[in-house]
Amino acid sequence: MTEGKKSETAAKYNIGQDWASVVAGFILIIFVIATGYSVAIPSLGGKEGWSGLGSIAAMLDGKFGMSTIYTFLVFGLVSALGMFLSGDSLKKFLTGFLADFLLALIAQFIASYSLFKTLGLETVFFSLILGLLIGNFFRLPSWVRPGVQTELYVKIGLILLGATILFRDILTAGTFGLIQAVIVVISVWYFAFWISRKLKDDDEFSTMLASAVSICGVSAAIATAGAINGDKKKLSFTISLVLIVAIPMMIFLPIIAKWMGLSDIVTGAWLGGTIDTTGAVVAAGTITGETGLKYATIVKFSQNVLLGVAAFIISVFWAYRSKDGRNNANRVPISVIWERFPKFVLGFILASLLFSFILSPPAAASSGKVMKAFSGFWFNLAFISIGLETRFSDFRQMDSKRPFYSFLIAQGFNIIFTLGVSILLFQLLKPV
Repeated sequence: MTEGKKSETAAKYNIGQDWASVVAGFILIIFVIATGYSVAIPSLGGKEGWSGLGSIAAMLDGKFGMSTIYTFLVFGLVSALGMFLSGDSLKKFLTGFLADFLLALIAQFIASYSLFKTLGLETVFFSLILGLLIGNFFRLPSWVRPGVQTELYVKIGLILLGATILFRDILTAGTFGLIQAVIVVISVWYFAFWISRKLKDDDEFSTMLASAVSICGVSAAIATAGAINGDKKKLSFTISLVLIVAIPMMIFLPIIAKWMGLSDIVTGAWLGGTIDTTGAVVAAGTITGETGLKYATIVKFSQNVLLGVAAFIISVFWAYRSKDGRNNANRVPISVIWERFPKFVLGFILASLLFSFILSPPAAASSGKVMKAFSGFWFNLAFISIGLETRFSDFRQMDSKRPFYSFLIAQGFNIIFTLGVSILLFQLLKPV
């Protein structure tokens, strides 16, 4: 087939990357539900992780090899389908995807070290660091580049994430947890956006930073970047801030809560509403005890539930902003809302509805576990890609100090404000 015919074929089936991610994501969801697919993502050491060469050798068995092969085939085929429907070339994609896949496995291996698990460091942190090291200290071969598909991996991962956030679980999370989530998200988002603009950060940085601080960290930053077609370098910078700042918060906030004499319930609500990454929330909640962990998880889940709604509102807000005349909605036709609206958000909501109201509870529970693992691995692939595409030399042209200060000030406000809301709702009003 000639290059011209290839281009015509690609154009014929090109439905845009957003819709392509929805189609690819739902094909994967249907495949898991229909077949009862339950092969685990390859990992080492389980919950405890590995701690020595002997434990690694014991875990590298036939089961690990089969899960690696199955995962490569499933993710490779779904990625190729997404690229095809996006109108992208599949030339050299297999070799490029293989490189990205192997780097994601290495990141998972590093994150499985027992010490890192104890600290609550997530795999995406090591995926980003590994990609950054390779992308900045080595010249990326041409055969690797076709496998670097950050946006596609992120969007499919977000759609699968919708399967793990169920509408019926909003009630389980509790009225007070949801009330706190709404109050904190709205107030902290507005403050973070305001302080970023005061420090002269651009709109993209301000919006991504505000979402990351107020909603649910990495996932919110990714969803917001997709909604506004944000710069991937700015997204990478925001993700790095979220992951790095979460570490001292995870360690010191439980200590501060104990020093202040807060109850386990208030402490859990405070941690869940303040710390941005789920892994760090669980780690910090565990320090406070079973009750603290329970309420930390409830509040964090309530904020995660708002991700789809927040992405929708941000996309509508962004559609009504023009480059030449900001906040001048009269210059923007109503059709722009749909044109810029991220279709993967619809996929996220549809997946949540499917697992909430259509599937039986046992089927939703079993398939949901697979979707959660799959979503995490898609994000690993995405963060490897982000790192490979990001050059530190590019940051020299970007005033990175102002976003850094904006994030820290916003996070400081988040810590104080959320503490007050937690005390009001979970101590003074004394929920049953």
